[in-house]
Amino acid sequence: MRRFDHTKYRANPATPMPGRQWPDNTIEAAPIWSSVDLRDGNQALLEPMNVTQKRRLWNLLVRLGLKQIEVGFPSASQPDYDFVRMLIEDDLIPEDVTIQVLVQARESLIKKTFEALRGVRRAIVHVYNSTSTVQRERVFKRDRDGIKAIAVEGAEMVKKEAANHPQTEWIFEYSPESFSNTEWDYAVEVCDAVIDVWQPSPTAPCIINLPATVESSMPNLFADQVEYFCRQVSRRDSVVVSVHTHNDRGSAVAAAELALLAGADRVEGTLLGNGERTGNMDIVTMAMNLYSQGIDPRLDLSNPDEIIQVYRDATGLPVHPRHPWIGELVYTAFSGSHQDAIRKCLHEQQEQEPWQVAYLPIDPRDIGRDYQAVIRVNSQSGKGGVAYVLERDYGLVLPRWLQVELANIVQQESEQHRGEVSSETIHELFTQHFVSRQGPYQLAGYRIDRQSGSEEIQAELQTESGIATIKGEGKGAISAFIDALSQRSGAAIQVIDYVEHAIGEGADAEAAAYVLLNYMGHRTAGASISRDTVNASLNAVLSAINLAMTEQQAA
Repeated sequence: MRRFDHTKYRANPATPMPGRQWPDNTIEAAPIWSSVDLRDGNQALLEPMNVTQKRRLWNLLVRLGLKQIEVGFPSASQPDYDFVRMLIEDDLIPEDVTIQVLVQARESLIKKTFEALRGVRRAIVHVYNSTSTVQRERVFKRDRDGIKAIAVEGAEMVKKEAANHPQTEWIFEYSPESFSNTEWDYAVEVCDAVIDVWQPSPTAPCIINLPATVESSMPNLFADQVEYFCRQVSRRDSVVVSVHTHNDRGSAVAAAELALLAGADRVEGTLLGNGERTGNMDIVTMAMNLYSQGIDPRLDLSNPDEIIQVYRDATGLPVHPRHPWIGELVYTAFSGSHQDAIRKCLHEQQEQEPWQVAYLPIDPRDIGRDYQAVIRVNSQSGKGGVAYVLERDYGLVLPRWLQVELANIVQQESEQHRGEVSSETIHELFTQHFVSRQGPYQLAGYRIDRQSGSEEIQAELQTESGIATIKGEGKGAISAFIDALSQRSGAAIQVIDYVEHAIGEGADAEAAAYVLLNYMGHRTAGASISRDTVNASLNAVLSAINLAMTEQQAA
């Protein structure tokens, strides 16, 4: 097997950063969000979106509450140009939403971009050129001054063209593409030159977007670079510092979050992280991260199923079942210990107190999920999951000893069929093994006479040879019934534990009874459900004894 040759790669250098402040900062508010789904996300697709798909995705982005949306690269693509015109001419842009378009720093492309935006109320024109060392030396064959000149010329052309359309409110954005691979001081130098052209003010700021076009370092290094930029850039009070992180190292969200700590104001990304190579920063994940910390994300993510459906239809891409926050299995626990902890915490959780449930960082109901999917049972599950499912779906609160016995049966079922066991199957297994256990005895009827300090029972049992009448006495109905059964069978029977509860409320509520017996030295469990509490308890005893006798006969 050929070994990786790691020696042909170099680590991104860490620039000394004395007095860095971002590690001690906290995020207290959501950033300005900018969706680039319709441009950056679209160009990454095997089959770019058609107009219908773009329109549906646009509508979703607006409903989610995104106020800045990059809608295309109109100078480079006729479909993008046409889509921008459709949004403007059909009056599809809400008053509080600003569209954004991308353009390279070339005069012909800038002119066509402003042509596409003709008549728009407000727009962000995003101009860029690459500033990284490798791009300067190997692609453009220009030195630092030559690359800076491209940026300045682009800024001047944008400003000049905007002056020809004074009816529109223009916002200028500049990206030193491959910022994360650009020398720190040089990135500031280029952006300062652009800012000098645009002359922004605190009331009319420009946007300087800092892209990790290819993620090539740990997110803490990116945060250092952003903090350095925010410290050194001119007119900081007139600049909205934006970041645009990619996921090549799997850290796009982390890099964007640390960038906010480092002073960034704005974040560009896509829904569910669609984008070139391994994708863009995932707006849904980052927004939900904020939400889980008690911060208003200023986006409505309460219907993740709609987001997933529109995303799939528009991009043709799947959504992983373990995708952070909204994947199908994110709030599902199969592990027995996890299920037990979740079940207990949900019982303790009070409506008005802060959310405190083990293994569930948020309440799934907040995003349209219910507890049906929280606990599901397979061979890895234990008593907690089985008990939770029966209580949730059937109102049955099993005592611990019965949970253990039923869990073993359910596990065998799951292993045999190699998969998940449904709620219906768990209930069937419970009924089959502990409620409707066929055996030597079936209760045909009973009568109880209450004397002072004791009860006498006369019961009729259906046996293989017909109806048998038994009589017994005890301090309660169960002890009297056990006495009668012991006299008939000659077996030593003791009650180890007995539990009963109502199922539901009201006069028509049923009763569930669970009993654990010692039958001739062996533990045996039974259960019964009836509208009559005494009937339920007696049948639970018979079910346990039938199980014990059946097992003895089989042995």
